[in-house]
Order: sequence, then structure tokens, then C-alpha cells
Amino acid sequence: QVQLVESGGGLVLAGGSLRLSCALSGGTFNSYAMGWFRQAPGKEREFVAAITRDSSAIDYTDSVKGRFTASRDNVKNTMYLQLNSLKLEDTAVYYCAAVWRGMSATLPGRIPSNYRYWGQGTQVTVSS
Repeated sequence: QVQLVESGGGLVLAGGSLRLSCALSGGTFNSYAMGWFRQAPGKEREFVAAITRDSSAIDYTDSVKGRFTASRDNVKNTMYLQLNSLKLEDTAVYYCAAVWRGMSATLPGRIPSNYRYWGQGTQVTVSS
């Protein structure tokens, strides 16, 4: 049973930084492509970033390009999202997601239904 656990959220001032982590258990981490999504109150869940099983490709939504960095450590079975230059509009619950890829190094895409496993979410609140 694959499980994902996020951590690292919190309250930060605009312009500040946070690093989110997502630990996968119950599966072979380097067989999974991973993604980050977020959901603000009253809004739909939106794509933030995705990373292939071997980090050969990373995709970002336009609003976070140049500010957020997705990465993974296949030894520690953990994915990260570095959030820099945070803005008020980045306030949301951040979710990590995973989908099995085997040996294929392809991105899963930006649609939530493309992902099989989800974490419980971690709150990021940016204040002025």
C-alpha cells in the first residue's frame, strides 16, 4: 500500500521561503513519477509541478516558474518543493501525488486524475 506524507508547511511572510517534503512508503520510489498540486479555499485543485522518476524532466505551472523548484532524492524516497519569493496567492493546501511509471521516464501531466496516490496535504499560508 503506497502512502505519501507531506511536511514542511507553515506560516511565512510574503517574500519568504519554505521547503515542502513528500515521503513515499510502501513502493519503490524510483518507479514513480511525482507531482505537486495545491488547493486554495473555494478553488479547484491546481497543478504546481511534476517530476519524472529519474528527475530527467520537470514541469511547472507558469505562475511558479522561477520561484519554486521541485526535486527528488531516490535514496531517501522523498520529493521536495522549494518555495521562494512567496506571494499571498500561494496560500493553499499543498498535496503531493504519485503514479507508477516502472522504467518509463515520462511526466504524468497536469491533470489530477493522472495520479494514483495522494498525500493528506500540508498548509502553506503567506501573510503580508
